[in-house]
Amino acid sequence: MSLLSKLRCITVDVTGTLIAYKGELGDYYCMAAKAIGLPCPDYKRVHEGFKLAYTDMAQKYPCFGFAAKMPNVVWWKTCVRDSFVKAGYEYDEETFEKIFRRIYSTFGSGAPYSVFQDSRPFLRWARDKGLIVGLVSNAEYRYKEVILPALGLNKEEWDFGVFSGIEGIEKPDPRIYRLALERAGNIAPEEVLHIGDSMRKDYVPAKSIGMHALLLDRFKTEAAKDWREAGAVVLPDLVAVQQYLDSDKLKC
Repeated sequence: MSLLSKLRCITVDVTGTLIAYKGELGDYYCMAAKAIGLPCPDYKRVHEGFKLAYTDMAQKYPCFGFAAKMPNVVWWKTCVRDSFVKAGYEYDEETFEKIFRRIYSTFGSGAPYSVFQDSRPFLRWARDKGLIVGLVSNAEYRYKEVILPALGLNKEEWDFGVFSGIEGIEKPDPRIYRLALERAGNIAPEEVLHIGDSMRKDYVPAKSIGMHALLLDRFKTEAAKDWREAGAVVLPDLVAVQQYLDSDKLKC
């Protein structure tokens, strides 16, 4: 018996699984500064600054400031400003506002993202099989309302979404997966498969509540060896996932 025959729902991570950034985040920050006539900051320094600033903001104000009732634009403005400061660049308020408006607008569109070629075919295949399809992502509200529709990933491809910035719960908290089960119609966890690209945020919490889970290794990460040794099913892309689901393997 195939795993597919046991499923009623598939949930999927978004960034790294269905879509990817074009280039590095730091590139867009630098281009925004350059666009208003400033010298282009060092790409690598800004990228490293962003990682530090984002981690700091995520710890202080998780889920994009949900609990603190912080407006999304304020959360990102603080993060962007700190990214530049940590990289060694400080701008006056007027200059920074011009830079920030460009960055916020860019990342509120489909421009910095690309959809993996197998994403839409896989989601449509799953729905054609009669499966409920849900998205589970540590992302802000613009993913649901603007970015995914702009990329052509709309209600023709998925039935529901659980986004941390809207729900106030984020991966790896297992509650976000329980919420997904509710959104799918209160179905049993053993009838659901979650697909993601993180052992800590996707595989472990989904399995902890009884869901099936597997991981994608699109970028041939070194960690994939450890994932396999830990017992996870690791596949290179969604084409391989589709083939796996049609087989008689039940490991995940």
